Amino acid sequence: MPRKVLPMSYEGKVAVVTGGTRGIGRAISLALLEKECRVSIDFKSNVNAAKAFENELVEMGKRLGQDFVITKADVSLPEEADRHIKATIDKFGHIDFLINNAGIARDRTLKNMTAAEWTEVVQNNLNSVYNCTRSVIDHMVGRNYGRVVSISSIVALSGNFGQTNYASAKAGIIGFTKSLALEVARKGITVNAVAPGFTDTDMVRAMPEEVRKAIIERVPMKRLAKPEEIADLVVYLLSDKASYITGQVISVNGGLYM
Repeated sequence: MPRKVLPMSYEGKVAVVTGGTRGIGRAISLALLEKECRVSIDFKSNVNAAKAFENELVEMGKRLGQDFVITKADVSLPEEADRHIKATIDKFGHIDFLINNAGIARDRTLKNMTAAEWTEVVQNNLNSVYNCTRSVIDHMVGRNYGRVVSISSIVALSGNFGQTNYASAKAGIIGFTKSLALEVARKGITVNAVAPGFTDTDMVRAMPEEVRKAIIERVPMKRLAKPEEIADLVVYLLSDKASYITGQVISVNGGLYM
């Protein structure tokens, strides 16, 4: 008897994408909208980028306020994360998917790193994951269904010069993912993390050219990842086809770290 193939259907599903107007988050938002998922996107401070993305979506034929909403919210603060999650439920009725993508970098060697630079990165990259997930998890448990995917990083696994703050926060996401996956597995909720390698985003483009070239030279595939390649994996992990995958950290790094 042939195995029943589950459809990759996202129609009617609702996703929250933090930091969803730029880089990897933008690619995830677009991929979900193309799958007919309704998407609640937040951004912290770059109003111009958010407005440009909103205009782009409207031009693509997405009706403003129905298929998506873009909200200014600093999810590193518990009260703003709560506000964003509540507003999404009020608007769309429920939340199926949470993609924790928001993050920043403040690179500096430890001996030169200020306490403020350490705290800012941990708060934006790790505390935001706690804030948003804690805010939505009771809702998912009550529905016996949910998908949480958090964006970690290759440097959480390998370390990286000048990134003790960033690597620590991204490594914290891995521990958070594995622990929460154990807590909610019997409630129909999967919790996974994706660890991208160096990806063609504004954050990487801001590096000096010689640093980028040196990174690409180290990658066996001799190129940076495309944001869409990260998004494709995230979208798969949200699907019913991935319903038996939980507590995992999946790397997408072109062979740079194995």
